[in-house]
Amino acid sequence: MRVVLADDEPLLRAGLRTVLEAGGTVRVVGEVSNGDGLLAAVDRHRPDVVLVDIQMPGTDGLTALRLLCTRADAPPAAVLTTFDLDDYVAEALRIGVQGFLLKDAEPESLVRAVRDLAAGGAVLDPRITARLLPRLAAGAASPGRRPPGLTLRENQVLGRLAAGKSNAVIASELDLAEATVKKYVSTLLVKLGAENRVQAALLAQSWRTG
Repeated sequence: MRVVLADDEPLLRAGLRTVLEAGGTVRVVGEVSNGDGLLAAVDRHRPDVVLVDIQMPGTDGLTALRLLCTRADAPPAAVLTTFDLDDYVAEALRIGVQGFLLKDAEPESLVRAVRDLAAGGAVLDPRITARLLPRLAAGAASPGRRPPGLTLRENQVLGRLAAGKSNAVIASELDLAEATVKKYVSTLLVKLGAENRVQAALLAQSWRTG
């Protein structure tokens, strides 16, 4: 799996590279120190996943991600930061970022996150999830209140989506075609009033813990 890192601290990038490449399944193909460099690195290296710091000099991470996520061929992106600030994370969710991680995550968690993102899943650090639930975008179903009208199969798909699983994995576990799972996910987004699968996963997690 090919990864591009965007962070303005060279020592931190070096540490992340070491952690990610230790197992032999991830290769960091590009490193940049600001948002301007991120878009150029994505075009140059065509990574499977990008990990982006929020606060960087010049063009910040959110600005770069806002541009990147509008592209039809954009790779999955995760915010990787020490700043677990609600406003930043909520904005990243609205942009369409698929992952939210803190830099002090365990090494195995980072590698697993890259694998899950590359497979099309969602990645949510529990510490960020707990803070983000109250700030879901307007119009989504209220945290803590499961909406009526979900079928058994929709609940099965939603439970796996909440666990960050990709459509391919959900299809395998439920013995469905991947295209069928994609239709279920689209239906769930409409029923939940969610803008994307990460927001739907957050709502489902709130019902699980509420």
